[in-house]
Amino acid sequence: MKDVSYRVALGGIVSALCLLCMFLAGIMPLFYIILPMAAGILLMIIAEEVSMSWAWLTYISVSLLAMFITADKEAALIFVMLFGHYPILRMYLNKLKLKGLRYFIKAAVFNICAVAYFYTTVFLFGIDQMLDEMNEIGRYGGLAFLGLGNLIFVLYDFNLEATYTLYIKRLMPVFFKGKR
Repeated sequence: MKDVSYRVALGGIVSALCLLCMFLAGIMPLFYIILPMAAGILLMIIAEEVSMSWAWLTYISVSLLAMFITADKEAALIFVMLFGHYPILRMYLNKLKLKGLRYFIKAAVFNICAVAYFYTTVFLFGIDQMLDEMNEIGRYGGLAFLGLGNLIFVLYDFNLEATYTLYIKRLMPVFFKGKR
């Protein structure tokens, strides 16, 4: 069932759906954070159905294509640096037995990626709007945005768990009825 043609076809379909999310972020700028999250959730299907290495390859291909061909580069960068790789990495992290260590590593990964995203956006791409927005909030604007980002991340992690459970228990039996 999991031969090369199946992997390529599933990878192509998931890649196309991820890129559709990234294109929609250019059309509906209000969802420039939510649509990269949705694209990241789709990568869990590849990790579950094919393999983790195939999911990483799909993530890399979608990331490159999103950076080159989508209109909203900020949404593409959010996918690349924050929400695209995390669903795959999360599958590795969930194998850790100690819950406290698991949550600490998840938070550390997100905060490192968030700070790297900030510096990449401001200093590499020259989008100074983020600095202006933080200065409007005050002296601790950066920390306020990081705290809000952590709240969004916790909700995203919770959503990933719920989506994964929904996929395994409800959708997979319907899609593969009698084939497994």
